[in-house]
Amino acid sequence: MFAALLHTHGEAPTYGARPDPVRAPEHTLVRVAAAPVVPLDLLCASGTSYLGRPDVPYVPGVQGVGTVEESDVMAPGTRVWFATSAGMRPGDGSLAELCAVPDADLVALEAPVPDAAVAALGLSAVAAWMALSWRARLRPTEHVLVLGAGGAVGQASIGAARALGAGRVTAVCRSVEAQDRARRAGADEVVPMASDVDELTALLREVTGGSVDVVIDPVFGVAATAASRILADGGRLVNIGGASGDEATFSSAVLRGRSAQILGYTNNSLALGQRRDALAAVLAHAASGRLTVAYETQPLHSVADAWRRQATGGVAGRLVLTIAR
Repeated sequence: MFAALLHTHGEAPTYGARPDPVRAPEHTLVRVAAAPVVPLDLLCASGTSYLGRPDVPYVPGVQGVGTVEESDVMAPGTRVWFATSAGMRPGDGSLAELCAVPDADLVALEAPVPDAAVAALGLSAVAAWMALSWRARLRPTEHVLVLGAGGAVGQASIGAARALGAGRVTAVCRSVEAQDRARRAGADEVVPMASDVDELTALLREVTGGSVDVVIDPVFGVAATAASRILADGGRLVNIGGASGDEATFSSAVLRGRSAQILGYTNNSLALGQRRDALAAVLAHAASGRLTVAYETQPLHSVADAWRRQATGGVAGRLVLTIAR
């Protein structure tokens, strides 16, 4: 088969031949149709991840979409989304023509959403959905603030908040292009990101009317600090990433005075059934047009270019690699 092969930590993978995977017991062989390049792929491949330094060469790709080739649990031809542990544990991932996947990590797809769109949504949309519905316990009519709203998780969070009954959704974005993506995703208002925390706090207070009930935060840093200052009584800030840094500052007086909460979230805490149900929910809303993530596609053979573009932020949304049949 042909695949993306990472030979050196910190460098882009190359396109080349790789022996076909051998299906082990309790595994399914999947013919891959589309697979995204996501930040976790880049982190694992860098060799500096807290998850460890993977042996090379290996095939990256922590998720993908395809059809069943050989399986003891699903019929051949069944369309599936799947997850892998590539870069976190030994074994190859989804950026290949074929992938051997543990049976437990397969999700049969029923929603009529194109392969590339499913790949673009994937675990980013699962994180958005579960951060809102499970971690924040969003209630109908509550006001949601989404930080980093132009990214895949941010766009999915806007759509998920709408689908879950939020009364109002405000977005914070850095670039004009990201602000446009947030509006297309369904944000009521968009606030430009400011590097000064006091300036950003003032902007947020003005646009939101003074407070928000739930904050979805994939960035942390200055944006999280400013957002925490406008939490309403009983407000919840759910952190699901650190794109802008690993530190933020929170006021003890604000948190205690408003009985507000700072919560962490990771998809790794989900049971397999929770992940499956969340993916089904977001794809159902994607099929109806209520939840979208901007994406672009490139063929697998251009993986080196695609990888570099994702690493440098030169992508308008999620980048999905497609594999010709």
